[in-house]
Amino acid sequence: LVPFGVGDFPQLQNDTFLRAARGEETQHVPVWCMRQAGRYLPEFRESRAGKDFFETCRSPEACCELTLQPLRRFPFDAAIIFSDILVVPQAMGMDVQMVAGKGPTFPEPLKEPEDLQRLRVKVDVDKELGYVFKAITLTRHNLEGKVPLIGFTGAPWTLMSYMIEGGGSTTHAKAKRWLYRHPEASHMLLRMLTDVIVEYLLGQVAAGAQALQVFESHAGILGPVEFKEFSLPYLRDIARRVKDKLKEAGQDVPMIAFAKDAHYALEDLSQSHYEVVGLDWTIDPRSARERTGGKISLQGNMDPCALYAPKDRISETVKKMLEGFGTRGYIANLGHGLYPDMDPENVGAFVEAVHQHSKQMIKQM
Repeated sequence: LVPFGVGDFPQLQNDTFLRAARGEETQHVPVWCMRQAGRYLPEFRESRAGKDFFETCRSPEACCELTLQPLRRFPFDAAIIFSDILVVPQAMGMDVQMVAGKGPTFPEPLKEPEDLQRLRVKVDVDKELGYVFKAITLTRHNLEGKVPLIGFTGAPWTLMSYMIEGGGSTTHAKAKRWLYRHPEASHMLLRMLTDVIVEYLLGQVAAGAQALQVFESHAGILGPVEFKEFSLPYLRDIARRVKDKLKEAGQDVPMIAFAKDAHYALEDLSQSHYEVVGLDWTIDPRSARERTGGKISLQGNMDPCALYAPKDRISETVKKMLEGFGTRGYIANLGHGLYPDMDPENVGAFVEAVHQHSKQMIKQM
């Protein structure tokens, strides 16, 4: 691993992903997978064996290695930095542990509005999250310009729900109770999170991230009315503030909003300052195109479980998906992250099918 400072990054050789994000012409449809650096890879499991999850997140060298692993195997068109959305609540002073068999756990979740006093009001992102920035810079150099590097964050509502639930949840009833019972305190927490996230994303770009994805993973637990009040305004605020700041520096970095299961909000999301909207598999590609009026690029949305199918079936599924989305302003991905028991061979078949079918489709145009 080559340690370098920011700047003097290697020349980018494959900008297909960035071009597609901006709706420009490409020679093939770019593809990457959420959780492409993950437990489905034996080398990932080996690297992570016996190490604490968040300790790994705090090691720039470990994050760099894990980010690069999938690219050694597959011709993905983008890399996404290995990290976790819960580093933001940690930066705000909350304790988060990764418990085997249980997932992320907050030993002392927020219970009542007065608990907000426990959070750091002013977060120095360089001090608290500098390890992510270092990982991005190191990875950008070690990618050697092969493909662009994506930085990411969790969105305010998704992070809020973890901070109150104390971990994963099926109903998110504790967090939603806040929205209905303590709307002012909820907005206060969402604003605090938004402020940290804006600084965090700007820090990632300064460190070398070439695109940014905002994960609103828990969007689907909200109804349309709650989404419009407690999620959408903050998603928009993040994109607007990040873009304005970058514009001052003469920079422009494409941003992706992925609000899982928020199919009712597709029109709103397409008018939220994000170049790309990520879709889960519950949305029909053709209707997504119609509803977003061709104004933005789309990313997604194969059901990850389709990767359990034989390779020829995967190829057929991909072809249908490409026909639905069309090849312009489109980034192929799954509708959610890869699952740990998936066969790397089938991930390879997915990537190959996207490249192969899309090249043919573009030729015939």
